[in-house]
Amino acid sequence: MAPAAASGGSTLPSGFAVFTTFPDLLFIFEFVFGGLVWILIASSLVPIPLVQGWVMFVSVFCFMATTALLVLYIIGAHGGETSWVTLDAAYHCIAALFYLSASVLEALATIGMQEGYTYKQYHENISAVVSPPVNLLLF
Repeated sequence: MAPAAASGGSTLPSGFAVFTTFPDLLFIFEFVFGGLVWILIASSLVPIPLVQGWVMFVSVFCFMATTALLVLYIIGAHGGETSWVTLDAAYHCIAALFYLSASVLEALATIGMQEGYTYKQYHENISAVVSPPVNLLLF
């Protein structure tokens, strides 16, 4: 077994202690804002179905993965192993890349919106472009 200094000296929280530690407390904000991003993107009108599909996949995938990780941390599935920190960091890197790609594609589709769209639809798409990067701040 590695000494406490080599492994960082801290243990991973489980149960309701997840809601009291700073990095894990961000899961709640990721959960809330991830759901809001999902709803906002679902309500936006993107003229290119492939772009809309990718953006929806990213928002649903990240929302579900965040929910799964939160539940796994709460039930203590990590067993105190610090390798879960690596899993958490890897997930957040992938989610950040996905959210960034979705935001760029949504922006390109919104720029292409010229005629036949209302002012409200355009502003919904602008909000959908801005919301994934805001969610990145939580990572």
